[in-house]
Amino acid sequence: MPRVDIPGSKSITARALFLAAAADGVTTLVRPLRSDDTEGFAEGLTRLGYRLGRTPDAWQVDGRPQGPAVTEADVYCRDGATTARFLPTLAAAGHGTYRFDASPQMRRRPLLPLTRALRDLGVDLRHEEAEGHHPLTVAAAGVEGGEVVLDAGQSSQYLTALLLLGPLTRKGLRIRVTDLVSAPYVEITIAMMRAFGVEVRKEGKVFVVPPGGYRATTYAIEPDASTASYFFAAAAVTGGEVTVPGLGQGALQGDLGFVDVLRRMGAEVATGADGTRVRGTGELRGVTVNMRDISDTMPTLAAIAPFASGPVRIEDVANTRVKECDRLEACAENLRRLGVDVATGPDWIEIRPGAAPVAGAEIKSYGDHRIVMSFAVTGLRVPGISFDDPGCVRKTFPGFHEAFAEWGRDLVR
Repeated sequence: MPRVDIPGSKSITARALFLAAAADGVTTLVRPLRSDDTEGFAEGLTRLGYRLGRTPDAWQVDGRPQGPAVTEADVYCRDGATTARFLPTLAAAGHGTYRFDASPQMRRRPLLPLTRALRDLGVDLRHEEAEGHHPLTVAAAGVEGGEVVLDAGQSSQYLTALLLLGPLTRKGLRIRVTDLVSAPYVEITIAMMRAFGVEVRKEGKVFVVPPGGYRATTYAIEPDASTASYFFAAAAVTGGEVTVPGLGQGALQGDLGFVDVLRRMGAEVATGADGTRVRGTGELRGVTVNMRDISDTMPTLAAIAPFASGPVRIEDVANTRVKECDRLEACAENLRRLGVDVATGPDWIEIRPGAAPVAGAEIKSYGDHRIVMSFAVTGLRVPGISFDDPGCVRKTFPGFHEAFAEWGRDLVR
């Protein structure tokens, strides 16, 4: 039975780097993801004066509960949303002047709800150009803490950044959340904070984070569930079978819930203690599904929807419009290039199968790794698919095309 080893989770690696940098002592991260995003995060920490040692299978981080070791730094966050949102928050707990900038793609992505919350906590944070966007400068003098109101309806990363900051404040934080998207990512954050010695309490819509800092530890990084979705979808759409070890019962990542969507469509799914197996049955039914909590896998579902026996409607995914690109429109445009009937609304997309596509087209990637990896799955059934920017997968999985092609050959055999 084909098994595929998925690289470490991007979300977990980014959180682990923040926690390790903030913890008292030396933390070892086992099997972290090595990709453009995580290398950018690690490089940002180095610019802020944190000491990192790296071997192929582990990273060691010398934590500094008191904040960055330097009093001035210029940090380039590349394309990484976690880097661009978490590192200014980490720097705010220190003492010094820290400037952050990012790629044109990341400069377009919003930051304002987090900016407002940090300012409400007394952080001196200034945007140099467009309000609520990079570049920005933090004049840090530590954070007192207290109560703050946050709208995380656009991105759960705003809430994660504040939760991670909480133990580094003098009084702790009470974060009152008015709206929240991608809630499972917040559960990942809370579980990881527990592993570093901090217990977050929930009182209705208020998250209570105690002061007192983090303890260094050894932390193993789970395989990336969003990346696994392409392999699971490929098995479902080809009638093949795949097992992903390391993503089983007790996995932290909500995106593993994508296999439940495949099950509803007709695939066989088995989740065990140490892995998940998906087998295609030759049947792929239409489905209406709310993907608010697993929106990173929306493009994966859109890419296999043309092979379903009925319409596939994906709802409550407005936040996918402010990712690396407008993913709703990117999926719609590329499906139309393949001759598929698609409709979209503010927060939904409906794919109506007629005749499944028989000929390929060049997929417009918009520089978005998830668009490329999703339509690579479509390419298993549609010959002649190519990409205008295949290399953008380096953001999360530099070896994706090679791994997917090799595994696809096993699938066909």
